[in-house]
Amino acid sequence: MSYGQQGGPPSQWDPWKPNSQQPWSDGGDGRTPDWAALAEASETRNKRRKVLFIGGGALATVAIGTAVAVAVVSANGDSEASTTSSLPATADIPSQSATAPSFAPTSAPPPLDPKEFVSSKTKDTAPLGADILFPGTQLTMGDTLYKKGATADTKNCASAAKGTLPKVLKANGCTRLLRVSYIKDGVAVTVGVAVFDTEAQATKAKTQADNSSVVASLSGKGIKTFCDGAICRTTTNSYGRYAYFTTAGFTNGKDVTEKSTSVVSIGNDLAEFTFRQIRRRGESQASAAANE
Repeated sequence: MSYGQQGGPPSQWDPWKPNSQQPWSDGGDGRTPDWAALAEASETRNKRRKVLFIGGGALATVAIGTAVAVAVVSANGDSEASTTSSLPATADIPSQSATAPSFAPTSAPPPLDPKEFVSSKTKDTAPLGADILFPGTQLTMGDTLYKKGATADTKNCASAAKGTLPKVLKANGCTRLLRVSYIKDGVAVTVGVAVFDTEAQATKAKTQADNSSVVASLSGKGIKTFCDGAICRTTTNSYGRYAYFTTAGFTNGKDVTEKSTSVVSIGNDLAEFTFRQIRRRGESQASAAANE
């Protein structure tokens, strides 16, 4: 018993269409499937699939490359745009020919040198005298107090000097010799300040003086005669147009020896004080000149 076909004509088989049926005959007509055709169709399908895969991969690579290139171009564009936008306009850039601001000098003048005012008679014009240079009735150096004795002022410098000093003072043009004496515990000292017109004259007098160049001791006002025949200690120095000398010894006529430390102390103290007073004289005149 045979059955007829239902649902219309038999469908045609297409290997690329789903639900299509492969043509084959049932056992009624005695035909078998065409295996060679089926194998050829399968191979053709596989080749087309590979071509699609290869083509798809190439398209993906091109797409990725294009995207990267676009990203690079976009990034470069942003960078250039940012760099360009950060530069000032041409009108805002100062030209190199612009004049730099100038300022007036504000440095203060150098201070006046005090020594300059006691180095020549043209500038050293302040009042001068023994009581001006050595004021008061006593002197304190450190912890030591010295009482002041007599003072003297003479224009005949040689008359107040002994040994080789009169010749030195006269040869270098000494114009005035100021003297003052101080005492402490039986030890006395006389300071003699020789005045010259220039610093060069005072310096030369100092260098020419020797151990026999002695300023005459000055007694009076509580100080007995001293260093009148006895061995005494003397010093010589200069500052500016002034040369200053000291003669120190015992008021009882004893000779000064290397162990006479009290004599050394009074001589050094009065020499230091004399230097300070001459320098202070220069400082006072320099200050007055600066304020004029």
